[in-house]
Amino acid sequence: MTHEQCMELALREAETAAKQGEVPIGAVIVRDGKVIAKAHNMREQWLDATAHAEVIAIREACKNLKNWRLAGCTLYVTMEPCPMCAGAIYNSRVDTVVFGCRDNRAGAVESLFNVLSHPLMNHQPQVIGGILEDRCAALVRAFFMDCRSRET
Repeated sequence: MTHEQCMELALREAETAAKQGEVPIGAVIVRDGKVIAKAHNMREQWLDATAHAEVIAIREACKNLKNWRLAGCTLYVTMEPCPMCAGAIYNSRVDTVVFGCRDNRAGAVESLFNVLSHPLMNHQPQVIGGILEDRCAALVRAFFMDCRSRET
């Protein structure tokens, strides 16, 4: 599968999140060309600040592989991971992170921080940004515009 095809799957997860009133971020983890986990934000439904798409997908992938190490895995996520998610990515040893749009408010792999490429870290996954960037960003923008319009 190509990066674009995998990001399409993550976008479907993000769309599901939006329909459920969650910030529309989706994540998919792939290993050897097979999807081993997929998730979307669940913070509102689970009342859990840690229920980000990336963390949920990492938990599911670890369970499915029966291993906390996700070596050989690629994480696709529609928005650049935050510091918490970057920590989970680092600790689970994901090989590659592919994201859609940047997060200029909380991005921790390129925008505000470079957690995953810090030279003192003993694991530095490859990071690829900008895959289907316009579509990923448009989904988030539309969600927050809709939220603002309901507030007035």
